[in-house]
Amino acid sequence: MTDRMLNDAHNLKKLIREAEALADESMIAFARLKQAMLAARQNPGVEVHTGQRALMRLNQAEAQAMAMSTNLLRVHDELSQIARETMGGDDIPTVIPDSAIADGQVSAEAVPALA
Repeated sequence: MTDRMLNDAHNLKKLIREAEALADESMIAFARLKQAMLAARQNPGVEVHTGQRALMRLNQAEAQAMAMSTNLLRVHDELSQIARETMGGDDIPTVIPDSAIADGQVSAEAVPALA
């Protein structure tokens, strides 16, 4: 294994973790936004249906974020497999259960588009 391969591997490891963290942060931001939207809708001066379409669109965005997160896990898993095959394994191997990246997970395509 060359120094360049090792440097590339460390860089990829850092970047995939950053991408996964950003995906998680987006889901946290969506959850906070949904909480604030629902709290605002409970105001007695606001009609009960106010913001319903916005909430539906937010739910769609959340499903897309989950699909993105799942796909990033798949990327991570593929990169880990390449590292094991090419570099003889990690100090601490990344093990992602098949159930976390199974095709049965919610995907962006499974969420109907809003008219």
